[in-house]
Amino acid sequence: MFPPYFYSMILSATDELGFIPKRIISLVPSQTELLHWLGLEEEIIAITKFCVHPHSWFEQKTRIGGTKAINIDKIKELLPDLIIANKEENVKEQVEMLAGICPVWVTDVNTLEDAYQMINDIGALTGRENKAAELVSLIMANFNVLSQNNAMNPGIPTAYLVWKDPFMTVGGDTFISDMMEKAGLQNIFRYQTRYPETTLSQIRSMNCRLLLLSSEPYPFKEKHITALQQELPGIKILLADGEIFSWYGSRLLLAPDYFKERFESLKIW
Repeated sequence: MFPPYFYSMILSATDELGFIPKRIISLVPSQTELLHWLGLEEEIIAITKFCVHPHSWFEQKTRIGGTKAINIDKIKELLPDLIIANKEENVKEQVEMLAGICPVWVTDVNTLEDAYQMINDIGALTGRENKAAELVSLIMANFNVLSQNNAMNPGIPTAYLVWKDPFMTVGGDTFISDMMEKAGLQNIFRYQTRYPETTLSQIRSMNCRLLLLSSEPYPFKEKHITALQQELPGIKILLADGEIFSWYGSRLLLAPDYFKERFESLKIW
């Protein structure tokens, strides 16, 4: 019997499963996109309704509900031999139920370095070690260039909002916060944890110079910039691509160029 959650530094898929899985269900949008990059077209039998990349999979693959509202009965009918979940995105009780169906690999990604390990782990688990290593190498090379560009620039004091009514931001122990730092931004809430509530008054009082409004999970739009700018004069407000900041799979290939294009001109402040 496999435990509900199993984490490990695996050397090969057989170390954990004893076989290469052929019927995989992904419960994590960013990791679904990663599985596509690894070439697992035939092995992926189902995804969630939020797994929008690649579009071809979103249109063609069986959907088993949302990341936090999984259809357990439908999953049983599909007879998977591996389910890939995430500690933050999926509900613990649901994952524990799924562990009674087949092995469940639960990832826990809070930094870019965690993402590298996760990619290599999933590559090993699915028999795609070489492809995973290639992907990690490409991402690392892009971020190394970004790091060199940012080396002489002080981080811009920044707040990143993920929700409205109440406003919620990101603490220093989140993947988003780590990506902010990699982008050359200094998270003003880095000493808090997870996703604390905040207020415009608090943001004003913390010497914030840049406010980012994420496209997910709350879909901030230009109209929100217009409304907030009246309350926050002197603070630059921009929309942020939530997938770039929070998806920790193959989409990381796009992040360094996005950060450079979006924020480089602000570093002269």
